[in-house]
Amino acid sequence: MSDVNIGLVRELKAGSEEAWAKLVQQHQAGIINYLYRMVGDYQEALDMAQECFFRAWKGMKTFQEGRRFTPWLYAIARNVAIEKRRRRQHPSFSLEEANEEVGFEVTGGTDPIEEATFSLDAGRVQAALAMLPEEFRTAVTLRYVNDLGYAEIAEVMGVAVGTAKSRVFRGKAMLAQKLKEELPILEGVPA
Repeated sequence: MSDVNIGLVRELKAGSEEAWAKLVQQHQAGIINYLYRMVGDYQEALDMAQECFFRAWKGMKTFQEGRRFTPWLYAIARNVAIEKRRRRQHPSFSLEEANEEVGFEVTGGTDPIEEATFSLDAGRVQAALAMLPEEFRTAVTLRYVNDLGYAEIAEVMGVAVGTAKSRVFRGKAMLAQKLKEELPILEGVPA
């Protein structure tokens, strides 16, 4: 966990709402981006990010001091995405209740991904990414979109570092193949 996160987590555990706001602000764009890549719907990703941060806020009481915050938060986001896929319906999570309990609203802010979704190329990449099996989509998204290291990816996914590397490599190759199938002009581009 970075020194910034350590201090903020300690402040939060001591009851600082300002520390929570800083943690959310620091990680919000990455979590929304990650969830968007997982579900392919920006509005749904915003709702899921709200749920993720709510669960993280509730879980801070039991957060272990030596743990790294970022992989812990992404693991929560991953679980929210998996649960959402399983249910295939809107969760019975009330944003109003969450906002009252937390004391402030987590907002989407400005996110370059929201603008990129209107781009044809971004749409093609997103569509190809959505066709990957979940474990490969997660690994590729965490590595190339959220810029996490292999150790952090392994921690988020609950696998060994070697497995995380393999999933990133294989997922990247699968993504390249899907894009080549859609765009034959990329035939000479290496995976």
